[in-house]
Amino acid sequence: MLAGGAGFGAEPHPCLALALRYLFVHQNFPGQFLHFVRHLAKSKRHEIVFITEPNPNHIPGVRKLPYRKPAPANADAHPGAQELDAALRRADVVAMAAANLKGLGFEPDIIIGHHGWGELLNLADVWPGVPMLGYFEFFYQTEGIDVGFDAEFPIAPAEFPRIRAKNAINHLALDLSVRNPRIHGQTPTRWQLSTYPAWAHAHISLLPEGVDLVTCAPRSPGRITARSPAGHRPFNVGNAIIAPDQKLVTYVARDLEPYRGFHLLMRALPRLLAERRDLRVVIVGGDGVSYGAAPPWGTWRETMLAELADGIDPHRVVFPGRVDYGTYLGLLARSDAHIYLTYPFVASWSLREALACGCVVIGSDTQPVREFIRHRANGLLTSFFDPAALARRVLEVLEDGALATRLRVGARRHAERHLAMDAYVAAYEALILKLTVG
Repeated sequence: MLAGGAGFGAEPHPCLALALRYLFVHQNFPGQFLHFVRHLAKSKRHEIVFITEPNPNHIPGVRKLPYRKPAPANADAHPGAQELDAALRRADVVAMAAANLKGLGFEPDIIIGHHGWGELLNLADVWPGVPMLGYFEFFYQTEGIDVGFDAEFPIAPAEFPRIRAKNAINHLALDLSVRNPRIHGQTPTRWQLSTYPAWAHAHISLLPEGVDLVTCAPRSPGRITARSPAGHRPFNVGNAIIAPDQKLVTYVARDLEPYRGFHLLMRALPRLLAERRDLRVVIVGGDGVSYGAAPPWGTWRETMLAELADGIDPHRVVFPGRVDYGTYLGLLARSDAHIYLTYPFVASWSLREALACGCVVIGSDTQPVREFIRHRANGLLTSFFDPAALARRVLEVLEDGALATRLRVGARRHAERHLAMDAYVAAYEALILKLTVG
């Protein structure tokens, strides 16, 4: 039973611009909708229901409707069809949950969700005519972006049909938009929009994601200066203590893997550790594989540690795994140099949050990162494939306090000008208003 708020049978507010019934859908609540859903819930003006797989996450004012994870894809199907099979199975169970919701009297004014897992595909059948805003994250290609980018891990042409087939969900979702002007898409960066075919751009709005500039902020807002030992306290992470007089290099990823440049980071460490005896490195991330392929054996962390052997001092390089959000923000606040590397793929929230925290960001010179970092204005860019150059960039900001200060100021200023939550929310609401009332 869903509890709290108005009953499902209540009449909607006569002014849809002021009070709406929202239905969100994402298999991992709240997903990319965290900040906007929090904003809506805080206003206490809207009715918000969220269809998702069960998880412990909670936002006051939001009613979660869990659905049972669908049966796995048919293992006998063509590899290229298995992802579509899984998506269609998920679309079926989400539509069943939605039909039950409709049976309780809930009629959304708008449906917002992520197209990646197929969850939205059947909802227009449950609620014909209801506006829908779907999140388009990435259009897969066999050349020119992530596939084939890193020659160290070649993709065999035999894999191309499977990669092209990953766009089946994209095409089905775009077909909904082509047929119905009240079904539309959103994507957060120009780079992600550019991965989609030109014909699709009319159906996808650019909606840059915001950052909580209060939570993600420098330790001394309004006064970012070169770090000094006197300004630090001992920082505990994992089983290590970062002393006030030590320099800290940070790296954060969901999982430690080549797509996020983990192998290049590791190869830069022997020189960094040799050049700066006061240096400590904290590498945050799990041992799974979010993107790309698994290593031939073990984990990518174990693979790289075996490759580098004695070049990595385990007392100076810390692997705490995934950490809680407070520890993560503490690391960004304490960081003297923050490394962010990625293939030409979707940029992480951590890049935005590092800029908002006033970090000195050394980023890979790849398209997604260039959308956020201007070299020597609000961060440094370096070749993705050159560990020696990465080490030089890190050493440069550790040794040049004036440069570090300028980059910190530039990073925070970029966040305030381009990543402000108020602007994000206003653009979101304007798009919703256009879809719901024209």
